Parts: sequence; C-alpha cells; structure tokens
Amino acid sequence: MDFLDLVRNRYSVRAYQPVEVEQAKIDQILEAARMAPTAANRQPFRLILIHTQGREAELRRIYNKDWFVQAPIVICACGVDQESWTRDDGQHITEIDVAIVMDHLTLAAASLGLGTCWIAAFNRAEARQILGIPASAAPIIFSPLGYPADQPHVKERRPVEELIKYENW
Repeated sequence: MDFLDLVRNRYSVRAYQPVEVEQAKIDQILEAARMAPTAANRQPFRLILIHTQGREAELRRIYNKDWFVQAPIVICACGVDQESWTRDDGQHITEIDVAIVMDHLTLAAASLGLGTCWIAAFNRAEARQILGIPASAAPIIFSPLGYPADQPHVKERRPVEELIKYENW
C-alpha cells in the first residue's frame, strides 16, 4: 500500500475481533517502533504488551471501555525522562519521542491489517499499580492492538490551506 493511502485509511478502531495477532506481525510492529527516530537517538521509551484475556477487569480500571479489552493485546507506551534528550530550557522531549514511536507502531499495525486507537485519557495511578511501572517511568499512551471488527468512518480534516503557513504565520 502506498504511504499516503496508508495514512488516509488508518483510523481509530473501537471494536475488535476475538482473534489472536500472529507473533510475526507483532514482531514487525515492534521493529517499526524500535526504529522510530527519537531525539539524539536516546530511545527514552518502553512498551508494555499486555494480553487482555483473563485481565479484562483490571485493565478496565485503567480505561473503562468495553472495546479497550476486546483486542487480544493492549500496549502501554511509557516514557523515561532520565534517558531523554533535554532542550537548553530544561524541557524533556520524552513525550514527543513516545508519540513518534506510537505513530510508527500504529502505522505498521495498519499496514498489516490491524487496528489501534490512541488512548491518553486513562487512569495513570491504576496503570502504574497494575503494570508495575516504576517511578522512573511514566505511562503516556495506551492502544489496543487487534483485528478490527468495525468499519472506518469518514475522516473530517481541515483544508491544508488552513493548517500550513509559509515563511511566517
């Protein structure tokens, strides 16, 4: 699939088939995440892959939506500030790096016929406790990973002319 077609066709999946994801596909997706560019190539992220079967109740404490636990896998992307490149003003770039990693992951998943959905509105305290995330790391984004059981909806996007400026604002 052409890259622009992939980007246009990827969508936030909110219904998943009860079908396991093949390990070869998982490996490809994780390799795409590993190869994502990060500031100074520091790779200040960790991905936690959670099999949902048998863990639905505790995962719903992290994000209480039925479709969150429908997929066979949920991924938690964590940032590690101590490993992050830091700007001169002291700003860690961890969350930006994690976002790039997750973008690579979601696009790789879509290219393999799998669905994902970015989730940022989750219970951080429950995520830390349930997944054993140390104080040196922070859960930043979750996503289910599985075969879609829904259909993409029409994406509404603003015209490029409203979003792009040349030379100055």
